Amino acid sequence: GLLQPDSGERFINGENIKELSTKQLARKIAYIPQSHNPSFNYSVFDMVLMGTTAQLSNFASPGPAETQKVESALERLGISHLKNRSYMDISGGERQLTLIARALVQEAHILVMDEPSASLDYGNRIRVMRTVQALVKEGYLVIQSTHDPDQAFLYSDRILALHNGRVLACGKPDEVITPECISKLYGVDVEVCSLRYDRVRVCIPAESN
Repeated sequence: GLLQPDSGERFINGENIKELSTKQLARKIAYIPQSHNPSFNYSVFDMVLMGTTAQLSNFASPGPAETQKVESALERLGISHLKNRSYMDISGGERQLTLIARALVQEAHILVMDEPSASLDYGNRIRVMRTVQALVKEGYLVIQSTHDPDQAFLYSDRILALHNGRVLACGKPDEVITPECISKLYGVDVEVCSLRYDRVRVCIPAESN
C-alpha cells in the first residue's frame, strides 16, 4: 500500500488490497525495513510489543496475552537476553532480529523485507538469513529485495531480477543466476562458479581479454 499502481489490481489470497483497511492489511503483511531509527530509544521488548497492535481494537492496550507473544518471539529468535536493552544501543544484526520478532507478533504470514542484511557484517548477515530461512520452513512467505546475487542464490526458492524497472528474468536460482543475467544487471563481466557439494554459487569478476 505504500505505492499505488497506475493500472491493474492487487490481491492477497483472493482479497483485493484496496478493499482492506490498514489494520486488516497489517494482519496479512508485515514490513521489515532495511534500517529503522525510532524517535525514542525504546527497549527491545517495547519495540516488539508494538507489533501486537494490529491484533488489538483501537482503544485497547496490550495485556498478558500480548506480553507472552513478545516473550515467545524473543526466545524463538534467541534474543531474550536483549529485552531490557535500549533498541538503539544494540548491534545492527540484533536490531534486525528485533524487527523480525516484531513482525512475528504481528501474526502476519507474509513478510516483506527490504535488504534485511545490507548493513550487517558477515556473521550477522548469516544469522539473519538463517532465521529467515527457518521462518520459510515454518510456512511464512518471505519476499525480500537484495543487491547480492550470492545471497539470492543461497536463500531463495524463486528470484525475480529487475533491470531498469522491467523484469529481466524470473525463475529458480539456477535459472536466474547466470553470467549473462548478472552482467546485464550490474554492468560487469562475471563468471559464475558452483561448489559441487555445498550448493554454493559465487560470482567472480571475469578475466579481462
